[in-house]
Amino acid sequence: MSYRVFVDGHEGTTGLRIHEYLAARADIELLVIDADKRKDPAERGKLLNAADVAFLCLPDAAAKEAVALVDNPRTCVIDASTAHRTLAGWAFGLPELQRGQREALRASKRIANPGCHASAFILGVRPLVDAGLLPRDARVSANSITGYSGGGKSMIAQYEAQGDAFDARLRSPRPYALTLAHKHQPEMAAHTGLSQAPLFQPIVGPFYKGLAVSVPLHLADLAPGSTAEQLHAVLAAAYEGERFIRVLPLRDAATLEEGFYDVQACNDSNRVDILVLGNERHAMVMVRLDNLGKGASGAAVQCMNLHLGCDEGLGL
Repeated sequence: MSYRVFVDGHEGTTGLRIHEYLAARADIELLVIDADKRKDPAERGKLLNAADVAFLCLPDAAAKEAVALVDNPRTCVIDASTAHRTLAGWAFGLPELQRGQREALRASKRIANPGCHASAFILGVRPLVDAGLLPRDARVSANSITGYSGGGKSMIAQYEAQGDAFDARLRSPRPYALTLAHKHQPEMAAHTGLSQAPLFQPIVGPFYKGLAVSVPLHLADLAPGSTAEQLHAVLAAAYEGERFIRVLPLRDAATLEEGFYDVQACNDSNRVDILVLGNERHAMVMVRLDNLGKGASGAAVQCMNLHLGCDEGLGL
């Protein structure tokens, strides 16, 4: 069976990667808008409504406009913007979120693709909240280091400039979101069950892609008697049998021996690695993924596969 797919905003980083995933598939017919009509609402509406699945790889305002153009009840919209990630009526595009999430994605015609930082944070924290180890009213902090591709075309151009056009300051990591507000924080709270958003510090590094979110925890602030062993056991049980999520051994010997956590180890895959470190007082949950894969385009295609009844990992 063949499915018609339209990527609205396929010139951007996420849209291009979705095109790459789907172009080689015999079961997908990609609908492509003429370059001179990319901003023509009538032409966009025509293609959006002709599609079985429409991916929105657009800024928030443009994504909302695109949704308003869809009147075909059979068109499934998968929105990669932040516009709909916490709204009722939209299924959150993280199949591993909770029991029943895959069924929700199969049934819904409106799917909100998660943010890259948020995906890693939620996968590392949600099982701990559900198990009662991490209180819902906990004050949680997190940091994330990510490749510069997450900033889109303009940031990629900055980092890949040649000669005198290259800013030497970009060779160092760059903390950002310095107002202490980041667009992923609302979904980080909403989809972990935390009553308040985490204090979040993202950092751009001088590498193309790869992302790792670290969540430090004081064991004394968790449920009485909590240990790193319990945190690891809960995460391992939550993701047992998940094809794209790997919970590494507690205090992973290879990581400790080398003394470094490879942020880019999941690149070019849809895999997520979760590592728990700890001692008698503290624990750290570290989650890494490819910010263009499971953190964006790969997650969107995974959701499409589920919705269409295809093998979940087809093309990934």
